[in-house]
Amino acid sequence: MRIIPAIDIIDGKCVRLSKGDYNTKKIYNENPLEVAKEFEAHGIEYLHLVDLDGAKSKHIVNHKVLEQIASKTGLKIDFGGGLKSDSDLRIAFESGANQITGGSIAVKDRDVFASWLQKFGADKIILGADALDEKVAVSGWLEESKEELVPFIQEYQKQGVSYVICTDISKDGMLEGPSFDLYSKILASSDKGLKLIASGGISTYDELPKLAEIGCEGTIIGKAIYENRISMKQLENFILNK
Repeated sequence: MRIIPAIDIIDGKCVRLSKGDYNTKKIYNENPLEVAKEFEAHGIEYLHLVDLDGAKSKHIVNHKVLEQIASKTGLKIDFGGGLKSDSDLRIAFESGANQITGGSIAVKDRDVFASWLQKFGADKIILGADALDEKVAVSGWLEESKEELVPFIQEYQKQGVSYVICTDISKDGMLEGPSFDLYSKILASSDKGLKLIASGGISTYDELPKLAEIGCEGTIIGKAIYENRISMKQLENFILNK
């Protein structure tokens, strides 16, 4: 299972929110590049970079931060937040993203998201399926859609999606543990090729082997790192021993 630390960006700074609420913003570092370099120094290979300004503005905003991290580290970056158009994707990929995550767009404009899968390939496009009470949430989690989470993922698998990031919003930033049951349910009801990336609520090292056992392909860890609940040394050991 891949370990994928998260850096969320507002005003070019590394922040974390709780349950996606912008009013809960906490700044952890003024310099995201410093944070990314520290991850890399501990054997981390992947990074989940979220443009929270972009999610609010509905277009890419913090691509300079992406460009800086991509050019000054060897991290493989998946980038999301407000990507709505082909030009947003072009900027993201030109700025150094290895993959992009589309969430709201996959609900609100299925044709555009499907065209990205065709144009860039399933290895480059991640479906962001973030949910509250198993209903897909959109617009930086400010809105809940009528989409049921599991059928939503199944439908996109038929269109070629293989990577899915699923965040249980009720768990995000709460340090109360991830939604093991939800991830088990998704994997049990999906085609075999699904690469499910767990996100939200990771709080202790012991949860990582459990997520791997369920069959998650990766896990995104944010606040647990920044609040020193999981040490970089522990993550290093997990990567070395897997």
